[in-house]
Amino acid sequence: MAVSGQGQPAARTYRHLGAFSPLVDLAAARHGLFPDVSPGPDLVAGIRAALGVLDLDAPRAVVTERRWRDGDLLGEEVSWSVGFGPRTRALVLRPAEATGPLPGVLALHCHAGAKWFGKEKIADGPAAAAEQVRALRRRLYGGRAVANELARRGAVVLCHDVFCWGSRRFPLADMPDRVVGYADDQRRLAELAGRPLDEVAHYDIAARFHEHVVAKYCGLLGTSFAGVVAAEDLAAARYLRARPDVAADRVGALGLSGGGARAALLGALDPGVTATAVIAMVSGYADLLDAHVDAHTWLLYPPGLTTRCDWPDVVAARAPAPLLVVYAEHDELFPLAGMRRAHRRISHHYRALAAPEHYTGAFVPTGHCFAVDTQELAFAWLDRHLGLTAR
Repeated sequence: MAVSGQGQPAARTYRHLGAFSPLVDLAAARHGLFPDVSPGPDLVAGIRAALGVLDLDAPRAVVTERRWRDGDLLGEEVSWSVGFGPRTRALVLRPAEATGPLPGVLALHCHAGAKWFGKEKIADGPAAAAEQVRALRRRLYGGRAVANELARRGAVVLCHDVFCWGSRRFPLADMPDRVVGYADDQRRLAELAGRPLDEVAHYDIAARFHEHVVAKYCGLLGTSFAGVVAAEDLAAARYLRARPDVAADRVGALGLSGGGARAALLGALDPGVTATAVIAMVSGYADLLDAHVDAHTWLLYPPGLTTRCDWPDVVAARAPAPLLVVYAEHDELFPLAGMRRAHRRISHHYRALAAPEHYTGAFVPTGHCFAVDTQELAFAWLDRHLGLTAR
């Protein structure tokens, strides 16, 4: 064991903290990071308080913008207000021939460092998907529109834009000059290199840095970036359960990466969510300290949350509610040791409640993506717990 000059064990050095690494131990001693907690109402209340979740009630002034049929699917585009910012746009997809109330699933779009598009990343409307969307799907979703594929299995699937994405994105004109100026600089460099950026790529560069600004505003207002996103997802879940074609007692949430963080928070905070599937977004927090912090969104780091619990505790906060966590073994954004630690912790929570069968932790040999085989695994799991109608 390495020792310091005073004969004490040397503090661990973290790659992105360097000489400041002792801050970790000091903070842990002062605040009690990642405490040992158990699922239940107290934990859920603590998570809600740490996030500063706003109470948005149900969506207001819901409008059906258009309807269409695409072969075996019926689609609707709906919009609503959450009381601030532009109207939320959402797609609702369901099997064309199904009758009676069906299970509902909130398909939550990912982050992916791309905010020009939201719901379109995983859901097809009546128009062809943009090439930028098709490229993202090839990289992250096996080329599929996941929401449409899930609807074909027999669910009413809701896919909505959320705070800062798609119809809910900030216009460049409202971003600080420094943020837009940085994106402009990157566009000029790309042009000089013979790789010009289109409007979408230019916007996404700005939006990536703008998230830090938005997170500051959220903190100033007593909430958090994750808290605002969670509030909008909670409102969307209320809308889905209120639809006459949805069986309100059979509603699930599913998401990859940033969408997985959204699913985890929604599953923790909403007792009306029956089953939650989190794809490639779970690790113990302590394992992220060594060079895995920078890659992630503010959705994963609500200030103050780590003094109340670890991230796996959030994911399992409503145990024994059915939970699927998919761990991508070759995920470049999460260390395998952290995934394994999270799996052990979640398993412990479910065993302690005598419900180990309600938790499925699946390790798959992929990188950070929601591959077709993994989608089918998740669809089958949702079928077991929600009773999808297609067979």
